[in-house]
Amino acid sequence: MKRVHVAAAVIRGDDGRILIAKRPDDKHQGGLWEFPGGKVEEGEAVLAALSRELHEELGIRVEAARPLIQVRHDYSDKQVLLDVWEVSQFTGEPHGAEGQPLAWVSPRQLGDYDFLAANRPIVAAARLPEHYLITPEGLDGPELLAGVRVAVANGIRLIQLRAPAMFDAQYRDLAVDVQGLCAGKAQLMLKGPLEWLGDFPAAGWHLTAEQLRKYASKGRPLPEGRWLAASCHSAEELELATQIGADFVTLSPLQATQTHPEAQPLGWQRASEWLQGFNQPCYLLGGVGPQDCQQAWQVGAQGVAGIRAFWPEQQR
Repeated sequence: MKRVHVAAAVIRGDDGRILIAKRPDDKHQGGLWEFPGGKVEEGEAVLAALSRELHEELGIRVEAARPLIQVRHDYSDKQVLLDVWEVSQFTGEPHGAEGQPLAWVSPRQLGDYDFLAANRPIVAAARLPEHYLITPEGLDGPELLAGVRVAVANGIRLIQLRAPAMFDAQYRDLAVDVQGLCAGKAQLMLKGPLEWLGDFPAAGWHLTAEQLRKYASKGRPLPEGRWLAASCHSAEELELATQIGADFVTLSPLQATQTHPEAQPLGWQRASEWLQGFNQPCYLLGGVGPQDCQQAWQVGAQGVAGIRAFWPEQQR
């Protein structure tokens, strides 16, 4: 069965809301919501196809767009490759040129809509930022709190509280305070035993590679409404992340780092190859910073994660 190549768009308005469309009842998977787009013709560039489809469907012209995620999905009757781009600028007023209902929704509200199965990873990608801050080792509680406060004020929207040297009780107390700083502004990801899950209902959970290997066969340990992430370092671990139902992952080390000089770097080429078959958002980690976002997007990543690269200057 030939895989149908489809160009789709996460269209973001000036207010941050995202445009979605409802499929006509008489179409394949009718009545469900989707991200607008359409089929890429033979020999057609993806962005050209997307621009054509959005003009035909919505009456808009794309002014600025960049790759967001690729999703391969097998329905019972067809196989699709969704080539998804984020459209940040356009001209014209979007309307359902083919009679399809449209809705502008906040990223947080996307989870309230029934999407095509193939669109679910796109919902995660649309809600996640391009930068993922991981807190540095060797800092005490007040230093970590001060840094997180500045990072949130600077616009960081996804933070992993990583403090491997802390005692459990210290970490748990700190997590409560950091959760307060992040409330309504940034998504906090915690690390630790899964037995703690019920104590921090507003936080997501970032699994270590060891936890991923231990729990993957048991299925997703969190309800769908909470973020689940995992640390991956190999193609096998990416498969385990899919198995456990992770919403996103980090893949490392992309390049040599000061913190893990002994680790063999993946390099851009291998990361690109591994992400070809991975359907969830992925942050590249290790020797990268904000300046590498463009290249990360080009190889299929959501963006970049970092410790030193995103920790506020005055807190280093």
